[in-house]
Order: sequence, then structure tokens, then C-alpha cells
Amino acid sequence: MKEYPPGLFCWVDLVAHDLDAAKRWYAELFGWKPVDQDTQGGPPYVMFKKDGHVVAGAGQMSEDMKGQGVPPTWNDYISVEDAAATEAKARELGATVTVSTMEVMDAGKLCFMIDPLGVPFAVWEAGTHHGAELVNGPGCLVWNEHVSRDVPAAKKFYAALFGWTYETSAMPGFEYTSIKTASGRDNGGMMPMVGEHWAEVPPHLMTYFAVTDVEAAVAKVVDTGGAIHVPAMDIAGVGRFVVVADPQGASFTLIELDEAQTQ
Repeated sequence: MKEYPPGLFCWVDLVAHDLDAAKRWYAELFGWKPVDQDTQGGPPYVMFKKDGHVVAGAGQMSEDMKGQGVPPTWNDYISVEDAAATEAKARELGATVTVSTMEVMDAGKLCFMIDPLGVPFAVWEAGTHHGAELVNGPGCLVWNEHVSRDVPAAKKFYAALFGWTYETSAMPGFEYTSIKTASGRDNGGMMPMVGEHWAEVPPHLMTYFAVTDVEAAVAKVVDTGGAIHVPAMDIAGVGRFVVVADPQGASFTLIELDEAQTQ
């Protein structure tokens, strides 16, 4: 990927309680190479590389945020042409801005928000950094999923903000929504929080990374101090997935895609 059209998920990064420990753990899990960045006095940050290409990032959470009980988390970014204009429009649509539009040196501009459903998300206006250079392969970002208690309201908000369109499909017990960009490209999904097992789970964006063997990845997660939140299971016609957490508690999903999905 050399650029991302507006409205497309383009980047993910981890905010860790212990960045050095996170660097070691994700390098072990995915074979990523962490490359420390010059933040010119800002918080420590690394780019994770795979086969010489940037695939994700990670930053050190501030002591103040840790003191407030903010958990480690993966952030999902959506590409925009103008972060400040997107921020203004999102406010009008009912979003809460947590970090107003700011420059990240010459890399680009970002803004962090919480949508009306309570789901945190970020937007990215590219400068020298466009986003992940490799996607949709082993050890790379492959999907982003909005999980909330009101999918119709979420669809309305993001359609107005980014021009997303949608397709729905029947799943056991619920309807799954696939997100499409204005060009018709697949761009993640939306899932309703249906059932008692969601009672204690806040609305969120879930980051998916592809693996070649879910069972082997699960074993490595457990052996290196991570946890399994949702045991491995199959999605007919898609693949096999498992929801895990790193040793610091940041959740994400691993998915082994069916052969047809990788072609």
C-alpha cells in the first residue's frame, strides 16, 4: 500500500503500559521488527516492520493516563483528506473529541474521537506516513470491526462522516454488516452486541491480524503470557479466528483465513 483513499482504515497502533515489553512480545508473536522513532521529545514510539515494510506502531502510555486507569489498547485509524474538517463534522454528528487535530511532525495529522455509540476511533491525514505498507497477509492488519449495541445508529453516523455504504449477511443469531468505501471496496465490518456475554464489554473497534495457523498462534500467545478471551472458532466461508490479549491486557483478534479469502 502506497496510499489510502479517504474513508479507508489505514493504520493501527498500540498504546502500551510498558513499551519495551510490548516490543519484545509482538516481535515474538508476529516476527515483527520494532524500529524506534525520533519523536523529538514526544512519548517513545516504534514502528513495527515485517519484511522491511511498516505494518503497525506502538507508543508508551503516559504515567498520567496509567494513573487514571486507562488500559492498554489498539487504536484504529481511518484515512481522511482533512483531519480538522473531519473533526468539525464529527462534532456536529454527535462525536466526542478526546484529542483535537494535531500535527505529528511531518508524518501527518491525527484526531482521536468517541462516536455516539461510545466507540473510540481515530482519523489520519497523511503527510510522509500514509499508513500500513503491508496488509492482508500473515502478521499484517486484515480487518477492522466496529462492535456496538446500536448498529443502525453506527451505520448512519459513519455514512454521514465518511460516505460508507454497507452490505448485510445473516449470521447465527444476528446480522453482520460489511462496510464498503465510496468506491465499493471492503473496509471492515460492524457487529451488534447481542447476548449476555457482552454485558461487561464496552463498545469498541476490534483490530484483526492474519496468521497462517490459529492453533499455533494461540499456543504462542498463552506460552508468552497472553490470554484467550474468545476461544478459536470457525466462520463459514471466511476462516478461523480467536480473540486474545497481550500480557498487558490489550485485546485483538487473530484470524486464519480460508484459502479463497487470500486469493
